[in-house]
Amino acid sequence: MQTDLMHWFDMDAPVFAFSHCRDVVAAVSRAGGFGVLGTTHVTPEQLELELNWIDDHTDGRPYGVDVMFATRPPEGTEQLSVADVKRVIPPANTRFVNDLLAKYNVPELPREDSETLLAEYMGSLLRTHTEAVKRLDVVFRHPQFVRMIVSALGVPPAAQIERAHTLGMKVGAMVGQVRHVKHHLNAGVDVLIAAGYEAAGHNSDIATLVLTPQIVDAAGSTPVIHAGGVARGRQIAAAMALGAQAVWTGTLWLGTTESETTELIKKKIFAANSGDTVRSPFNTGKPTRRLKSAWTDAWEQEGAPKALPMPLQSILINEALHRMEKYEPEPLVTYPAGQAVGMLNHQTDVRGVMYELLTELGTTVEHMQQTFNGDG
Repeated sequence: MQTDLMHWFDMDAPVFAFSHCRDVVAAVSRAGGFGVLGTTHVTPEQLELELNWIDDHTDGRPYGVDVMFATRPPEGTEQLSVADVKRVIPPANTRFVNDLLAKYNVPELPREDSETLLAEYMGSLLRTHTEAVKRLDVVFRHPQFVRMIVSALGVPPAAQIERAHTLGMKVGAMVGQVRHVKHHLNAGVDVLIAAGYEAAGHNSDIATLVLTPQIVDAAGSTPVIHAGGVARGRQIAAAMALGAQAVWTGTLWLGTTESETTELIKKKIFAANSGDTVRSPFNTGKPTRRLKSAWTDAWEQEGAPKALPMPLQSILINEALHRMEKYEPEPLVTYPAGQAVGMLNHQTDVRGVMYELLTELGTTVEHMQQTFNGDG
């Protein structure tokens, strides 16, 4: 089995792995897949360190980097300063967050730490085009091993696609609606990732079983990756039967020893079933999927404020998420996760996961051949 994507990226397995953890990215690429590093949680300076480390730990294998080009930010929010926060964040929303944390006795940060956290976030972590380009400026200094950049949200700007192509990099983009395909293709995107309802992070309101074949049909000769709910080898076979050339995985790696997740988050992941996640806009301002908790429940209750548009919602909750990570109030703690979480029940490692995926993929394909030949 050798798809175009596998040939492009020197892959032994049709498995792309998204992670915010450099250890997962490097381990997946070493194991014959293609690791993709998420960048929304790191500053450009931190990203440089991360990429240097990955370059040194993939055994010469390529990997990718994921950025976010959110479309149509609210007027006046592309360039925001710390002084602008009180002007653009409604006081009622701030009170709601503070009251919720107080209800669960989450300690406040010292004022100096709070101010530093906000300044860092406003200075280099906003989900805007400007910050995405700053990250790409770093990524483009690593053309030897970074072989693909991926736009996690929105059509990547033509100028950035041209820069990537000049350096020999491919450009991928997440799509959740068929109508978005033409915009990506017109921009020059090389790979489309059909991100369905089951997926973690920003996704679609359409299930992948329905979405992927439609994206494949609309994409023509452009390769498509199936994203959402994949945690088994038989699902890889199903995705390829739908016309995809590979699968995009994320939640699958949260339970590995290499993952960035804490022991508490892993405990919640292994205890969760596929109904224990929720898709809502209260993390970034656009719909994302994450583990249910008292935090997600509160935002869904009557009387809760509506989600602010991106990037304002992320500004609103940034300190709250930091405090939850620091103090670990168990009822509140949540984490991005897709519906594949119901298939994770114990800690593994990246190499073991890859072995299980490919073993089941081979067994599934063999069984399908026997079935079609009347031998099964």
